[in-house]
Amino acid sequence: MKSVTKQSKWTRQIKREGKYFIKNLDLTLLALPTIIIIFIFSYIPMYGLVLPFKDYKVGLGFWKSPWCGFKNFEYLFNGADVLRATRNTVLYNIAFIIIGTIASIAVALMLYNLGKKAVKIYQTILFVPYFVSWVIVSYVVLAMLDMNYGVFNEIIKVFGGEKIMWYNEPKYWPFIITFMNIWKFTGYNAVVYLAALMSIDTTLYEVADIEGATKWQKTRYISLAGIKSMIIMLTIMKVGQIFSGDFGLFYNVPINSSLLYPTTDILNTFTYRALMNMGDTGMSSAATLYQSLAGFILVMITNYITSKLDSESALF
Repeated sequence: MKSVTKQSKWTRQIKREGKYFIKNLDLTLLALPTIIIIFIFSYIPMYGLVLPFKDYKVGLGFWKSPWCGFKNFEYLFNGADVLRATRNTVLYNIAFIIIGTIASIAVALMLYNLGKKAVKIYQTILFVPYFVSWVIVSYVVLAMLDMNYGVFNEIIKVFGGEKIMWYNEPKYWPFIITFMNIWKFTGYNAVVYLAALMSIDTTLYEVADIEGATKWQKTRYISLAGIKSMIIMLTIMKVGQIFSGDFGLFYNVPINSSLLYPTTDILNTFTYRALMNMGDTGMSSAATLYQSLAGFILVMITNYITSKLDSESALF
């Protein structure tokens, strides 16, 4: 009797799922190309998760290479370089999240209060840096900071100062790296927040004007409150990437100078050098898995805290 009841329950559920699928078939077909791309590029390559636990040999191939347990992880964490790279990666990303979010919201609010024609002009100007390659940016930075012919050193020389060897002094680069990241991504992120601001009901501002609200009060209680969910969602997504960095920024802009590694080396550049210089595929894979697991755990923790404070703003 119980088995019959259970079977009928499953049958009804299958029928409901079938009706729901047929009803939303057009949306499913619309999303199908994206689903296929995600499956091919995100799920199929997951068989590579065994590489961190193997002593990979090119001659033996992927499956015949011997297992080595946690040997790659032991080698990875025994050195001080990975700890330094982890520290740099986390601290830079925290700075990018805090400063970048504030800058992007500020720019979005300024654009929102401009006229439509002005918004299009400034929006286009702010969006341009996002499409500029880090390779091109690195040459521009080199022209500014070059020891002999750099613009900054020439200015310092005019005022009677001594030239600075920018590419030999690690202490300057946390500020340079942070500035370049904000310069490149502020416009892009501002457009996202601007789109969220545009969705706010304008009658709220009209009512606020009638009630005599100040500009700051309207910004705080209407604009910022209206995009709060967007801010939290984007922040959670960025927290998930806190153990990963922009390889182009940290490799090209400091021109991979070994003297700058104390402040410019991150996990991505460390993994790249481990693969290119030592050819150690297993250790490189272990470093990448370490990044992914740490990011996943941070996303889960951040989302859990968010769900407890404001369940509507959580991702899931």
